[in-house]
Amino acid sequence: MRHGVRLGIDPGDARIGVARSDPSGFLASPVETVRRGKGDLARIAAILAAEAEESTVLEVVVGLPRSLSGGEGPAAAKVREFAAGLARRVAPVPVRLVDERMTTVSAEAMLRDQGRKGGKRRAVVDQAAAVFILQHALDTERTTGNAPGEILEESS
Repeated sequence: MRHGVRLGIDPGDARIGVARSDPSGFLASPVETVRRGKGDLARIAAILAAEAEESTVLEVVVGLPRSLSGGEGPAAAKVREFAAGLARRVAPVPVRLVDERMTTVSAEAMLRDQGRKGGKRRAVVDQAAAVFILQHALDTERTTGNAPGEILEESS
């Protein structure tokens, strides 16, 4: 298993959930919800820079929404565009895309089961989804011995 912190990102239309792993790559935890729009990539880069002061940052893992059949639609195209912009912003830290089917649904269900209601749930669901995305990536790497998902190649 590679050693270093990973950031997990759940990019939504209104908000972006951010999670981080511990340096051993065992556990994902929530960090912040970033409002989508002007300055969002700069804020994520600042979170990454703060993490880099404390530990080695291995990569950023971005959830890629696929259909249940595994195909990609307009939402996946928007995430690919977002991830490409993020990759340019955080280079040379690599950005990976990982399948995030059902993570927001799972996060909503978990928060509902914890008794979180309406606005309180919406405020943290993106962070919870980012935790699900990152934890799945960590578990996959631990199980297979391979880094998860698809690495974005640098482009300008």
